[in-house]
Amino acid sequence: TKKMRLRPMIVKAYELDGAGDHADTMNSDDNVSCVSKTIHFVRHGQGFHNLVADIFAMKGVSWKQFVISPDNPYVMPEILDAPLTDKGRNEAAAVRVKARNFQNPPELVVTSPLCRAVQTAIIAFSDHLPQNINDDNRKGNSSKKDNATIPFVAHDLAREDHGVHICDKRRLRSQQAAEFPQVDFTMVKSEEDDLFRNDQRESADEVCERIYQFLEWLRDRTEENIAVTAHSGWLMS
Repeated sequence: TKKMRLRPMIVKAYELDGAGDHADTMNSDDNVSCVSKTIHFVRHGQGFHNLVADIFAMKGVSWKQFVISPDNPYVMPEILDAPLTDKGRNEAAAVRVKARNFQNPPELVVTSPLCRAVQTAIIAFSDHLPQNINDDNRKGNSSKKDNATIPFVAHDLAREDHGVHICDKRRLRSQQAAEFPQVDFTMVKSEEDDLFRNDQRESADEVCERIYQFLEWLRDRTEENIAVTAHSGWLMS
C-alpha cells in the first residue's frame, strides 16, 4: 500500500534448515540495514468455530463468507472468540515436541489476543512459560531474570482478519488477562474489542498494513529468536 511504500522494508524469508546458506545474501547490500531474526510462525490448533463449520459442511449446509445469515456458522454468538477443541489442544501439544528441539529456543513468544491463539502459545511453548506476570512485569519494571522463562505477549497486530465473523471478535481484555495470567496483555489497548465491526470485514489492505506494522515491531525488538502464534488468514496475507 501507499503507506508501506513511505517506509520501505525488505523482508527475506528462508526455511530454517537452509538459513545458513543465505547468510551472505541477507547481508550483501552495504547500503541496507540488515536485521536477521529467526521467527517461528505457528497457526493455532483447531478451534470450535472450525469444528462447527466442519459439521455444517458435513450436513450439506453452504454459506457465503462474511455475510450474516443463519447458514453461516461463523456468526453464531456461541462461538465468540472461539477456544481450542480437544483436537486443537493436541495439535498444539505436537508443536511443543518440536519446539523443545529448536537449536535456538525462543526468547519471546508473541500471540494474537484471541483465545485459540493464546491457548496454542501456552501449550506449544509451555516449557518457557512464566507462572504468572505481576504488575511490575507488565510495566517492564521487573529486575528478575530467569533463563527458564521468557515473555509471553499478546499483540493486537497479530490477530485474525476481523469483522462480521463472531469467532474473530475478542472477549474483554480483563477476561483474557484473568484467564491467562501468564500472558502480558498491555499491547491490547482497549478493554472492549473496538476494532471489530459487526457489518464489515477488515479489507486486505488494512490487514496487510497491520501485518507490516507488526513486522516493524518485531524488527525493533532486541530478541533474535521469536515465536508467533496467529491465524491462517493473517499468515496467508
